[in-house]
Amino acid sequence: MSRTVNNLPTSARCHRLLLTGAAGNLGLVLRPRLKAHADVLRVSDVAALAPAASGEEAIPCNLANAAEVSRLVQDVDAIVHLGGVSVERPFEEILPANIQGIYNLYEAARIHGVRRVVFASSNHVIGFYEQGQQLDADVPLRPDGYYGLSKAYGEHLSRFYFDRYGIETVCLRIGSSFPEPKDRRMMVTWLSYDDLTDLVTRSLFTPQVGHLIVYGASANRDSWWDNHAAAVLGFAPKDSSERFRAQVEAQAPLPADDPAARYQGGAFVKAGPFPFPSA
Repeated sequence: MSRTVNNLPTSARCHRLLLTGAAGNLGLVLRPRLKAHADVLRVSDVAALAPAASGEEAIPCNLANAAEVSRLVQDVDAIVHLGGVSVERPFEEILPANIQGIYNLYEAARIHGVRRVVFASSNHVIGFYEQGQQLDADVPLRPDGYYGLSKAYGEHLSRFYFDRYGIETVCLRIGSSFPEPKDRRMMVTWLSYDDLTDLVTRSLFTPQVGHLIVYGASANRDSWWDNHAAAVLGFAPKDSSERFRAQVEAQAPLPADDPAARYQGGAFVKAGPFPFPSA
Protein backbone atom coordinates (compact mmCIF):
# COMPACT_ATOMS: atom_id res chain seq x y z
CA MET A 1 0.00 0.00 0.00
CA SER A 2 1.26 3.49 -0.81
CA ARG A 3 2.27 5.76 2.06
CA THR A 4 -0.19 8.63 2.45
CA VAL A 5 0.21 12.27 3.40
CA ASN A 6 -3.07 13.96 4.37
CA ASN A 7 -4.94 11.09 2.68
CA LEU A 8 -3.08 11.53 -0.62
CA PRO A 9 -0.84 8.67 -1.78
CA THR A 10 2.68 9.92 -2.46
CA SER A 11 2.71 7.72 -5.58
CA ALA A 12 -0.67 8.95 -6.83
CA ARG A 13 -0.87 8.73 -10.58
CA CYS A 14 -3.19 7.85 -13.45
CA HIS A 15 -2.61 6.26 -16.83
CA ARG A 16 -3.47 9.14 -19.16
CA LEU A 17 -3.95 12.67 -17.81
CA LEU A 18 -5.16 15.56 -19.97
CA LEU A 19 -3.85 19.09 -19.40
CA THR A 20 -5.65 21.75 -21.46
CA GLY A 21 -4.23 25.24 -21.86
CA ALA A 22 -0.76 23.72 -21.74
CA ALA A 23 0.81 26.62 -23.68
CA GLY A 24 -0.47 29.23 -21.21
CA ASN A 25 1.43 30.64 -18.26
CA LEU A 26 0.19 28.10 -15.71
CA GLY A 27 0.12 25.31 -18.27
CA LEU A 28 3.82 25.80 -18.85
CA VAL A 29 4.38 25.56 -15.10
CA LEU A 30 2.26 22.45 -14.58
CA ARG A 31 3.22 20.51 -17.69
CA PRO A 32 6.60 19.24 -16.39
CA ARG A 33 5.30 18.91 -12.83
CA LEU A 34 2.29 16.75 -13.67
CA LYS A 35 4.31 14.26 -15.73
CA ALA A 36 5.31 12.47 -12.53
CA HIS A 37 1.64 11.64 -11.92
CA ALA A 38 0.73 10.04 -15.25
CA ASP A 39 2.02 7.27 -17.47
CA VAL A 40 1.01 9.53 -20.36
CA LEU A 41 0.47 13.28 -20.10
CA ARG A 42 -1.70 14.53 -22.97
CA VAL A 43 -1.25 18.28 -23.45
CA SER A 44 -3.38 20.55 -25.56
CA ASP A 45 -3.84 24.17 -26.57
CA VAL A 46 -5.02 26.23 -29.51
CA ALA A 47 -1.65 28.01 -29.38
CA ALA A 48 1.59 26.38 -30.45
CA LEU A 49 2.81 23.65 -28.11
CA ALA A 50 6.36 22.52 -27.47
CA PRO A 51 6.94 19.09 -29.05
CA ALA A 52 5.87 16.09 -27.03
CA ALA A 53 8.60 14.65 -24.83
CA SER A 54 8.81 11.05 -23.73
CA GLY A 55 5.59 10.10 -21.96
CA GLU A 56 3.64 12.95 -23.56
CA GLU A 57 1.09 13.42 -26.31
CA ALA A 58 0.69 16.93 -27.76
CA ILE A 59 -2.66 17.50 -29.49
CA PRO A 60 -3.70 20.95 -30.74
CA CYS A 61 -7.39 21.60 -30.08
CA ASN A 62 -9.90 24.39 -30.50
CA LEU A 63 -12.17 24.06 -27.46
CA ALA A 64 -15.07 25.55 -29.40
CA ASN A 65 -14.98 22.60 -31.80
CA ALA A 66 -16.95 19.75 -30.25
CA ALA A 67 -15.52 17.06 -32.52
CA GLU A 68 -11.94 18.10 -31.71
CA VAL A 69 -12.69 18.14 -27.99
CA SER A 70 -14.28 14.69 -28.14
CA ARG A 71 -11.15 13.26 -29.77
CA LEU A 72 -9.00 15.07 -27.23
CA VAL A 73 -10.82 13.60 -24.24
CA GLN A 74 -11.05 10.04 -25.54
CA ASP A 75 -9.08 7.53 -23.43
CA VAL A 76 -8.11 9.96 -20.67
CA ASP A 77 -8.64 9.17 -16.99
CA ALA A 78 -8.74 12.71 -15.60
CA ILE A 79 -8.56 16.31 -16.80
CA VAL A 80 -6.85 19.45 -15.54
CA HIS A 81 -8.70 22.17 -17.42
CA LEU A 82 -6.77 25.43 -17.76
CA GLY A 83 -7.80 26.11 -21.37
CA GLY A 84 -9.55 29.29 -22.45
CA VAL A 85 -9.12 33.05 -22.45
CA SER A 86 -7.49 33.96 -19.13
CA VAL A 87 -7.91 37.75 -19.06
CA GLU A 88 -10.81 40.16 -19.37
CA ARG A 89 -11.87 40.51 -23.01
CA PRO A 90 -15.04 41.36 -24.97
CA PHE A 91 -17.79 38.77 -24.62
CA GLU A 92 -17.38 37.65 -28.24
CA GLU A 93 -13.82 36.56 -27.44
CA ILE A 94 -14.76 34.87 -24.17
CA LEU A 95 -17.71 32.89 -25.53
CA PRO A 96 -16.07 30.27 -27.81
CA ALA A 97 -13.39 28.80 -25.52
CA ASN A 98 -14.62 29.69 -22.04
CA ILE A 99 -18.34 28.95 -22.38
CA GLN A 100 -18.88 26.77 -25.45
CA GLY A 101 -15.52 25.15 -24.76
CA ILE A 102 -16.23 24.03 -21.22
CA TYR A 103 -19.59 22.64 -22.26
CA ASN A 104 -17.82 20.66 -24.98
CA LEU A 105 -15.29 19.42 -22.43
CA TYR A 106 -17.88 18.14 -19.95
CA GLU A 107 -19.99 16.55 -22.67
CA ALA A 108 -16.90 14.76 -23.94
CA ALA A 109 -16.06 13.71 -20.38
CA ARG A 110 -19.57 12.29 -19.99
CA ILE A 111 -19.43 10.41 -23.28
CA HIS A 112 -15.95 8.98 -22.67
CA GLY A 113 -16.44 8.12 -19.01
CA VAL A 114 -14.02 10.59 -17.39
CA ARG A 115 -14.79 10.77 -13.68
CA ARG A 116 -12.56 13.60 -12.38
CA VAL A 117 -11.97 17.17 -13.59
CA VAL A 118 -9.88 19.89 -11.97
CA PHE A 119 -11.30 23.17 -13.26
CA ALA A 120 -9.27 26.37 -13.12
CA SER A 121 -11.89 28.81 -11.95
CA SER A 122 -10.83 32.22 -10.68
CA ASN A 123 -11.07 34.73 -7.86
CA HIS A 124 -12.79 36.93 -10.46
CA VAL A 125 -16.06 35.08 -9.84
CA ILE A 126 -16.23 37.07 -6.59
CA GLY A 127 -14.30 40.15 -7.77
CA PHE A 128 -16.96 42.71 -6.86
CA TYR A 129 -16.74 42.03 -3.15
CA GLU A 130 -14.74 44.68 -1.35
CA GLN A 131 -11.18 44.03 -0.29
CA GLY A 132 -11.06 42.95 3.33
CA GLN A 133 -14.38 41.11 3.25
CA GLN A 134 -14.00 37.51 4.39
CA LEU A 135 -15.55 35.11 1.88
CA ASP A 136 -16.05 31.37 1.91
CA ALA A 137 -16.89 29.20 -1.08
CA ASP A 138 -20.65 29.53 -0.51
CA VAL A 139 -21.05 33.30 -0.91
CA PRO A 140 -23.24 34.49 -3.80
CA LEU A 141 -21.12 35.06 -6.89
CA ARG A 142 -20.27 38.63 -7.92
CA PRO A 143 -18.21 38.34 -11.13
CA ASP A 144 -16.17 41.39 -12.10
CA GLY A 145 -16.32 40.97 -15.90
CA TYR A 146 -17.02 38.65 -18.80
CA TYR A 147 -14.05 36.49 -17.84
CA GLY A 148 -15.38 36.13 -14.30
CA LEU A 149 -18.85 35.40 -15.67
CA SER A 150 -17.44 32.59 -17.80
CA LYS A 151 -15.76 31.05 -14.77
CA ALA A 152 -19.02 31.32 -12.80
CA TYR A 153 -20.71 29.48 -15.67
CA GLY A 154 -18.04 26.79 -15.49
CA GLU A 155 -18.59 26.33 -11.76
CA HIS A 156 -22.34 25.92 -12.26
CA LEU A 157 -21.90 23.65 -15.28
CA SER A 158 -19.53 21.38 -13.35
CA ARG A 159 -22.07 21.19 -10.51
CA PHE A 160 -24.74 20.10 -12.99
CA TYR A 161 -22.51 17.39 -14.44
CA PHE A 162 -21.80 16.09 -10.95
CA ASP A 163 -25.44 16.09 -9.87
CA ARG A 164 -26.70 14.43 -13.06
CA TYR A 165 -23.76 12.32 -14.23
CA GLY A 166 -21.50 11.91 -11.19
CA ILE A 167 -18.44 13.59 -12.72
CA GLU A 168 -16.44 14.86 -9.75
CA THR A 169 -14.91 18.33 -10.05
CA VAL A 170 -12.69 20.46 -7.89
CA CYS A 171 -13.11 24.12 -8.91
CA LEU A 172 -10.01 26.11 -8.01
CA ARG A 173 -10.68 29.82 -7.49
CA ILE A 174 -7.08 30.69 -8.29
CA GLY A 175 -5.84 33.96 -6.89
CA SER A 176 -2.70 35.35 -8.55
CA SER A 177 -0.21 32.66 -9.51
CA PHE A 178 3.01 34.29 -10.66
CA PRO A 179 6.68 33.97 -9.70
CA GLU A 180 6.09 36.79 -7.20
CA PRO A 181 3.30 39.22 -6.29
CA LYS A 182 3.25 42.36 -8.41
CA ASP A 183 1.30 44.75 -6.16
CA ARG A 184 -0.46 45.16 -2.82
CA ARG A 185 -3.52 43.23 -3.92
CA MET A 186 -1.39 40.28 -4.95
CA MET A 187 0.24 40.21 -1.53
CA VAL A 188 -3.14 38.83 -0.43
CA THR A 189 -4.08 36.74 -3.49
CA TRP A 190 -0.66 35.31 -4.41
CA LEU A 191 -0.34 31.55 -5.03
CA SER A 192 3.18 30.21 -5.49
CA TYR A 193 3.87 27.67 -8.22
CA ASP A 194 4.74 25.01 -5.65
CA ASP A 195 1.49 25.56 -3.76
CA LEU A 196 -0.40 25.57 -7.07
CA THR A 197 1.14 22.21 -7.99
CA ASP A 198 0.27 20.72 -4.62
CA LEU A 199 -3.31 22.00 -4.84
CA VAL A 200 -3.83 20.63 -8.36
CA THR A 201 -2.32 17.26 -7.49
CA ARG A 202 -4.48 16.89 -4.39
CA SER A 203 -7.52 17.91 -6.41
CA LEU A 204 -6.77 15.15 -8.89
CA PHE A 205 -6.20 12.29 -6.48
CA THR A 206 -8.08 12.93 -3.25
CA PRO A 207 -10.88 10.34 -3.14
CA GLN A 208 -14.55 11.26 -3.14
CA VAL A 209 -14.43 15.03 -3.51
CA GLY A 210 -17.88 15.28 -5.08
CA HIS A 211 -18.26 18.84 -6.31
CA LEU A 212 -15.84 21.02 -4.37
CA ILE A 213 -14.94 24.72 -4.60
CA VAL A 214 -11.71 25.91 -2.99
CA TYR A 215 -9.60 29.05 -3.12
CA GLY A 216 -6.07 28.99 -4.46
CA ALA A 217 -3.78 31.17 -2.37
CA SER A 218 -0.56 30.63 -0.45
CA ALA A 219 -0.19 31.10 3.31
CA ASN A 220 -0.03 34.88 3.00
CA ARG A 221 -0.14 37.12 6.06
CA ASP A 222 -3.45 38.66 5.03
CA SER A 223 -6.36 36.79 3.51
CA TRP A 224 -9.85 37.62 2.25
CA TRP A 225 -10.86 33.97 1.85
CA ASP A 226 -12.05 31.37 4.32
CA ASN A 227 -10.66 28.25 2.68
CA HIS A 228 -11.90 25.65 5.16
CA ALA A 229 -13.33 23.59 2.28
CA ALA A 230 -9.76 22.83 1.19
CA ALA A 231 -9.34 20.69 4.31
CA VAL A 232 -11.01 17.88 2.36
CA LEU A 233 -7.90 17.88 0.15
CA GLY A 234 -5.42 18.14 2.99
CA PHE A 235 -4.15 21.31 1.32
CA ALA A 236 -1.85 23.32 3.59
CA PRO A 237 0.11 25.91 1.58
CA LYS A 238 3.77 26.24 2.44
CA ASP A 239 4.76 29.54 0.83
CA SER A 240 3.95 33.13 1.72
CA SER A 241 4.09 36.49 -0.05
CA GLU A 242 5.66 38.05 3.04
CA ARG A 243 9.21 37.90 1.71
CA PHE A 244 8.18 40.27 -1.09
CA ARG A 245 6.55 42.86 1.17
CA ALA A 246 9.36 45.41 1.18
CA GLN A 247 9.67 45.57 -2.59
CA VAL A 248 5.89 45.71 -3.11
CA GLU A 249 5.29 48.38 -0.50
CA ALA A 250 8.05 50.49 -2.04
CA GLN A 251 5.62 51.09 -4.91
CA ALA A 252 3.26 54.05 -4.75
CA PRO A 253 -0.19 52.87 -3.60
CA LEU A 254 -3.26 53.30 -5.76
CA PRO A 255 -5.52 56.26 -4.91
CA ALA A 256 -8.09 55.30 -2.29
CA ASP A 257 -10.96 56.02 -4.70
CA ASP A 258 -9.56 53.77 -7.44
CA PRO A 259 -11.95 50.80 -7.90
CA ALA A 260 -8.91 48.52 -8.27
CA ALA A 261 -7.98 49.41 -4.70
CA ARG A 262 -11.51 48.87 -3.41
CA TYR A 263 -12.62 45.58 -4.93
CA GLN A 264 -11.08 42.13 -4.72
CA GLY A 265 -10.97 41.79 -8.51
CA GLY A 266 -8.46 44.64 -8.81
CA ALA A 267 -8.02 46.09 -12.28
CA PHE A 268 -10.52 43.61 -13.77
CA VAL A 269 -13.38 45.65 -12.30
CA LYS A 270 -12.35 48.58 -14.53
CA ALA A 271 -11.87 46.76 -17.85
CA GLY A 272 -14.35 47.80 -20.54
CA PRO A 273 -16.91 48.63 -21.59
CA PHE A 274 -15.99 47.08 -24.90
CA PRO A 275 -17.45 48.19 -28.23
CA PHE A 276 -20.75 46.47 -28.97
CA PRO A 277 -20.57 44.73 -32.37
CA SER A 278 -22.60 46.49 -35.04
CA ALA A 279 -25.47 44.61 -36.65
